[in-house]
Amino acid sequence: MKKLLLYRRGGLGDTLLTFPLLEIFKGYGFHITTVGNTDYFEIAKEVGWADGVLSEMPKGDFDKRIIIGTDGIDPFPKERVWVLEYYLKILGLSSHYSQTLPLDADPNSPFKGKVVLHPSSGSPKKNPPIELFFKIENFLTGLGYQCVYLVGEADQWLKAHVKNFVEMYQPLQIAKALKSALFFVGNDSGLSHLSAYLGLPTFIFYGPTDPVVWKPIGTYVFQISLNLSCSPCFPNTCQERSCFDVKALFERFLNYFRGMSL
Repeated sequence: MKKLLLYRRGGLGDTLLTFPLLEIFKGYGFHITTVGNTDYFEIAKEVGWADGVLSEMPKGDFDKRIIIGTDGIDPFPKERVWVLEYYLKILGLSSHYSQTLPLDADPNSPFKGKVVLHPSSGSPKKNPPIELFFKIENFLTGLGYQCVYLVGEADQWLKAHVKNFVEMYQPLQIAKALKSALFFVGNDSGLSHLSAYLGLPTFIFYGPTDPVVWKPIGTYVFQISLNLSCSPCFPNTCQERSCFDVKALFERFLNYFRGMSL
């Protein structure tokens, strides 16, 4: 059997955007070893797209190596294109891959039938004011929805602001729990990418980051941006943060929400 090694370090969203590569090469009959954040790649192993999950480079021969990093494929495309399409083009691969992770839901999920709110990300620069999520929560609660906040690895600060939260840290556990949620509202974060890939209706707020380059995989994704002329600017963000105007973002959320049928 042919052997492939894929190396990609980075956040959860970065890692998920390599999963279609794994799926495609698994379809070609490769035995696949991944190197990176093992907690993230365990999801790929769970769905059958990775055979080995390592944190460090192994010794041994591989028929093909895909190195995404300084010594291989640049993780950041020079042009403003979706990073997944950029990978596929460089590797000469087709665009035939699953839009939804084939993962079973946790039958005892605390998110079952609820709206999951995640007003955080790996960088505070990517987070709009939390008041935006409070407005969304009040609006949805008024319509009879149950809302719960997800507190993950980078979200300890959130516990000082909300009481209706669920703490969960293992990405595979989170994925199985999210699968049965009603829909998800978040920022440009790894958990938003995960939600979209699981097939949930997913609303994502973009301010200084680029919704073109960092679009999640999924068919039910609502990318919400004010599309200011100064955006994207991450990581060199300004203090004014006009791209995170709460009133304007809330109105755009309402427009998408009202056009969505659950």
